Amino acid sequence: MKIKWWGHASFLITDDKGVKIITDPYGDELPYSRISDEADIVTISHEHYDHNKAGVVKGNPEIIRSTGTFTVKDVKITGIPTKHDKNEGRDRGDNIIFLIEVVGKRIAHLGDLGHIPDDEVLEQLADLDILMMPVGGTYTINAEEAYELCQKIKPGLIVPMHYKTDILDFPITPLDDFTRFFAEDLIYRVDSAEVDIDSIPAGKEVLVLDYV
Repeated sequence: MKIKWWGHASFLITDDKGVKIITDPYGDELPYSRISDEADIVTISHEHYDHNKAGVVKGNPEIIRSTGTFTVKDVKITGIPTKHDKNEGRDRGDNIIFLIEVVGKRIAHLGDLGHIPDDEVLEQLADLDILMMPVGGTYTINAEEAYELCQKIKPGLIVPMHYKTDILDFPITPLDDFTRFFAEDLIYRVDSAEVDIDSIPAGKEVLVLDYV
C-alpha cells in the first residue's frame, strides 16, 4: 500500500489492488500543487473550501461526505461524527473522521478534528495501523492535543497533516511543534511525497512526508 501527501489534509491512498482514495481535496485557493491523480473514492471531512474540492479529482470517483458505513470496491469506509471545534460545532461546524479499512489495514483520517473525541469514538479507532491527524492548531487540535490523542489511540503509525509549511501562511504551527514529543529515531522522514508503507523500517512511530 502506498500513501502520497498532496498537502494540507489531502492524501492519496493506493491499496494493493490499485484502488485509489483521495482525502479532503483542495483547490487553487491553496499554494500546493493542483491535485492531478485519479481516484476511485474521495472522502470529504467537512465543507470548508480547503477540504471539499471533490471536483478537482479525476476519474469519476465515488464521493463520500457524510457519516455512516460505505463499501466501494471492497474498501469499507466508516464516517464517524465529530466537531470542528471545542464548542459543540457552534464555532466551525461538524467534522467527519473517516475510518478506512483496506487490505487488512485500518486507517483513520481525522479531517479538521477540533477536540479530543469521547470514549465512544475512541473505541471505534482502536487497533489503527495508520492515523492521519491534524497537528497545527487554531482550526484543529494543536500539537499537544494531537500527542495526547496519539497516547489514547496508540496507532501503529502516525502521519501528521494540516500544519504550517514553507508555502502555507495559515496561522497554524509548524511540524516541529508536534515531532518534538518523539525521539528522532522514532520518526521516519521521507524526501518525497509518496512512500510504500511496507518499506518503512520497524519501530518507527511517525511518518513525515514532503508535499508534492
